[in-house]
Amino acid sequence: MSLPFSLALYRAATTALTPIAPALLRRRADKGKEDPTRLDERLGRPAIPRPPGVLVWLHGASVGESLSILPLVERLRAERPDASVLVTSGTVTSAELLAKRLPPGAIHQYLPVDTPSGAARFLDHWRPDLAVFVESELWPNLLLGAKARGTKLALVSAKLSDKSYRSWQARPLAAAWLFAGFDLILAQDGRAADRFASLGGTVAGEADLKFGSPPLPVDEAEYARLRFQLDDRPLLLAASTHPGEDEIVLDAVAGFHLAPRLVIVPRHPARGEAVLEMAKARGLEAVRRSQAPDAVAEVIVADTLGELGLWYRLADLALVCGSLVPGIGGHNPLEPARLDCPIVSGPHVENWLTAYADLAAVEGVTYANGPVLGQRLSAMLETPERLKAQAARARAFVEARDAAAQAGLSRILELAPPNLVQGVSA
Repeated sequence: MSLPFSLALYRAATTALTPIAPALLRRRADKGKEDPTRLDERLGRPAIPRPPGVLVWLHGASVGESLSILPLVERLRAERPDASVLVTSGTVTSAELLAKRLPPGAIHQYLPVDTPSGAARFLDHWRPDLAVFVESELWPNLLLGAKARGTKLALVSAKLSDKSYRSWQARPLAAAWLFAGFDLILAQDGRAADRFASLGGTVAGEADLKFGSPPLPVDEAEYARLRFQLDDRPLLLAASTHPGEDEIVLDAVAGFHLAPRLVIVPRHPARGEAVLEMAKARGLEAVRRSQAPDAVAEVIVADTLGELGLWYRLADLALVCGSLVPGIGGHNPLEPARLDCPIVSGPHVENWLTAYADLAAVEGVTYANGPVLGQRLSAMLETPERLKAQAARARAFVEARDAAAQAGLSRILELAPPNLVQGVSA
């Protein structure tokens, strides 16, 4: 059966793009939009050999999608250690993040430009057994090429913007051709499920990959020690602060009616000394946890790695930072919600918009910007019962969504074939 006209036209257009793709990529690299040392990957010419056996390919376009892939990568590495994991993304920022966050053994590559020849080189090299695409990242040459090679296809956390939905509605044959090719579609929500079904996809259920992660870990002995050592003063946590936010938090706390103990966890621990000096400059007694782990003061600068789970468990209220100044996009509000910690956030949460919107819908989060931050935090800490109720609503919501996401991850894992290389079977 021949391709629908719009897909054939797309293939012709991307074929015409092939000769100029290297020059376009070099121009983007000059502007900082591509990694100049890895442009061959964008042309479907990987430098890394394919590992033997089963290979699962996961793709997330940018930072948000890449972050959502990590729980699936971790489960694959834990439950299918015989399978190799290839993760692709399309932006320099996402590549930098994945370099830090991917577990050992997982391979990162840039997604090739979706020309027929680039897609073919990529697929012929990696020969994925299962390809998992996140949200609405749909590249026809890669998708159709993978399907033609017998790759199982899954689309998870699937969603379509209003613009994308209207565009596919105008091309119903192309939509049906592409979406019917997926072996598994898990929609992000009911609205997305209806949209994909109307376009010819078979939606097997709902699963949002932002959910499904386990609670952050904790050193139980240290948790017990600090619970005993800390007094009855409320503990306010400023989690994952960035430059420009520490000052806002310290100035806000200075005007509190009921002075809390403040714990500041800088996103980058190397900033610990600078944050300490800011606190001391405001006349506050402060210590750095990396230098004095047993000390307790008005302000504790927790410039240590891997202890956010500890502080979320100890805090009466957590201000999730990266949200008080523009340009960062916020940090994960699901982590404190899983640990029964009440959440307040600034307004700049572009990287976690849907998670915050979902929490707001169940009254599981409070917002405040710089000018009203002190008043809002102070009022919240003076109403502990309301805080507990907010935290309980957030936790119940996240636990339900986590369970659905875990079930969705299991369905994805079922698509990966057993590894029969050298007689090994998963």
